[in-house]
Amino acid sequence: MHMHQHPAAPQAAATAARPARGVLATTCGRSDLELQVLQSAAGFYIGTFCREDGPFTRESVEYFPTRLSADAALSSGLWTQRAHL
Repeated sequence: MHMHQHPAAPQAAATAARPARGVLATTCGRSDLELQVLQSAAGFYIGTFCREDGPFTRESVEYFPTRLSADAALSSGLWTQRAHL
């Protein structure tokens, strides 16, 4: 697999820009869940979180060693979208 870039919102317009939504979460009927950095035993990943149910989807193929590296990947768009749950 190869990485492709996801568009990142410009920093100046971050408050006005619509947050990125989870592709897999949307497939499961939850288009309201925003992408964010989450942590599991395997490391940090880009995914979605549901207030009622906890972690909902892991959207990134990659696990990142630190929250900082996962945050950088999310903000730059340099991560790989998982194709399946």
